Amino acid sequence: MVKLANITETIPIPEDVTVTIDGADVTVKGNGGELKRNFNHNKITISEEEGNVKIFVAFPNKKDKAMVGTIRSHISNMIYGVKHGFTYKMKIVYAHFPMTVKVKGNLINIDNFLGERSPRVAKIMGDVKVSVKGEDVTITGINKEDVGQTMANIEQATKIKRRDPRVFQDGIYLVDKTQEELEE
Repeated sequence: MVKLANITETIPIPEDVTVTIDGADVTVKGNGGELKRNFNHNKITISEEEGNVKIFVAFPNKKDKAMVGTIRSHISNMIYGVKHGFTYKMKIVYAHFPMTVKVKGNLINIDNFLGERSPRVAKIMGDVKVSVKGEDVTITGINKEDVGQTMANIEQATKIKRRDPRVFQDGIYLVDKTQEELEE
C-alpha cells in the first residue's frame, strides 16, 4: 500500500465574504447571513491564508483523502450560500383530491392528501423560508443542507403507501434546483 505524501486543497474567498477559522470551527459571513460549522477531524487542519481557505492533511489514508474532499465541498457550499443562497422549487400535483398546503410556524400542513381526514405534516429545518403560491412551493435559504432536508421532508410527507403508484401520482415533487442571487 502506497501512502500519499500530502494533500492540500484551496478554496478562494470572494471579496464580500469573510471566513473566520478558530481551530476546527469555520464561520462564514456574507450579505445573506452567517453560517457556522465544526469540522473536527484529528489529522486535517484548516487555515485561512492570503484570501484562501487551505485544507491540509499529511500522509493521508483513503478515509482522510475522502474527508478532505468532503470538507472542501461543505466550505464551498457555505461560501456560495452566504453569497447567493439556494432555492428549490416544488410542484403540488393531484388528480383525485385537491390538497391544500399551508405554512404554520416551522411546520407545513398538507390537508386532504388523497382524501385523508388528518393532515400530513412536514418540518421546516433551520432558517429556511417556505412560500406556497397556488401549486408552487418555493424553499429558500443559505444553508444547502437545511434547504435540501426541508425539501425531502415535504416529499416524504406525501409518500403514497398501499396504493398503486401508476394510478395515484399525487404528491409534492421537486421540479427545479436553482441558485439565485439573494435579495438585498
